[in-house]
Amino acid sequence: MADNEQASSRADLTRRKVLVAGGATVAAVGVAGTLAANASADEATSEATGDACYTLTSELVEGPYYIDADKIRQDVTEDQEGIPLTLTLKVIDSETCKPLRNAAVDIWHCNAVGVYSGYEAMGSGGGGPAPTGEPPTGTPTGEPPTGGPGGGGGGHQDPTDDDRFLRGTWHTDRHGLVTFRTVFPGWYQGRCVHIHVKVHVDGEWTDAGYEGGHTCHTGQLFFDEKSVLLTESVEPYAGNMTTRTTLDEDTIYPDNGHDGGLLYLKYDRKHIARGVRAHLTLGVDPGTTNDGQDGPGPRPTSSASPSASAS
Repeated sequence: MADNEQASSRADLTRRKVLVAGGATVAAVGVAGTLAANASADEATSEATGDACYTLTSELVEGPYYIDADKIRQDVTEDQEGIPLTLTLKVIDSETCKPLRNAAVDIWHCNAVGVYSGYEAMGSGGGGPAPTGEPPTGTPTGEPPTGGPGGGGGGHQDPTDDDRFLRGTWHTDRHGLVTFRTVFPGWYQGRCVHIHVKVHVDGEWTDAGYEGGHTCHTGQLFFDEKSVLLTESVEPYAGNMTTRTTLDEDTIYPDNGHDGGLLYLKYDRKHIARGVRAHLTLGVDPGTTNDGQDGPGPRPTSSASPSASAS
């Protein structure tokens, strides 16, 4: 695709037309036993009593692997193996604290061995074929690269294939809520475990699809280190021999906890393979355009992020 065509597709969303799937409800993934949760008492209280004001969620780079509203669906799993993940996002106006109804929310992420659909020829996060072998031991670490696709920066890359697993777009309900069913993401060289997200507003959902509007938020969702360590003993994550970058080492994570996209997680500590539930409120400014093309640069690698894991 030519550069001017790419720019036009992002700037002019009036040409966004996508078929709307049926209104199927996604059931939450059941988890048994003692739940590990990093949800705070403050958030639990606010959800029980109504909307609470949130600070603006950090705007981050889009990354090279975005494909515009290609699949309108809540279940993005397709045939991908991995730990079931139910992701619920609440989108609110950060100034008025009111939920944003009928916003279009995109998510996309790599599979358990670090491969993005649509870009399988690029291998694990653009860093070569996804490695397999014996499970890693000890505390994983890796020096993040300073640029290119593996580091989460660089310009948009043209897709190399027609696969679209672990990608999807759906609309928020009257409470600003949207739920996706997917799998817990894996990792690739230079990035911590993450999910990309976009929020589009001021468009219209019609029988023909979603038309018009603009992108008011581009961000990424992150996972605390304790939960990621638990996945390493579960197949197919256990076969991913890529040196993993931790949350503290990641150059994209803004190091500001839930305001920066760090998810609240619930799962069985002894049996994480049974499933994980994740949620987060995204405070956005619907009057602005944030397409992720001019997001903030990488943070210093010396920064240390606070732990958000369950005790």
